[in-house]
Amino acid sequence: QVRLVESGGGLVQPGGSLRLSCAASGITFASYAMSWYRQAPGKERELVAATTSDGRSTNYVDSVKGRFTISRDNTKNTVYLQMNSLKHEETAVYYCRADYQLRYWGQGTQVTVTS
Repeated sequence: QVRLVESGGGLVQPGGSLRLSCAASGITFASYAMSWYRQAPGKERELVAATTSDGRSTNYVDSVKGRFTISRDNTKNTVYLQMNSLKHEETAVYYCRADYQLRYWGQGTQVTVTS
């Protein structure tokens, strides 16, 4: 059974930081490209950051460049999203996704940026 379990979400003030984690099981994690998406209320889900299976290449949506960092530890089957200088408008449910021969989604973790 494939599982992607996100954690690390919560309440944070504008300008604050959070580190999200996504732990994978049931897949050969090191074969999968991993990405983080987010979906704000009333909006479509959007790609935030992605990394290749070996972690050597990453890409980000323009709005988070310089503030967010995606990384992975293939020994722990986990991908991370370090989020700094968070903004109110980045309040959303954050999801991780795994892509290789098939695509899998996690259940999401809520991030709320509020003063």
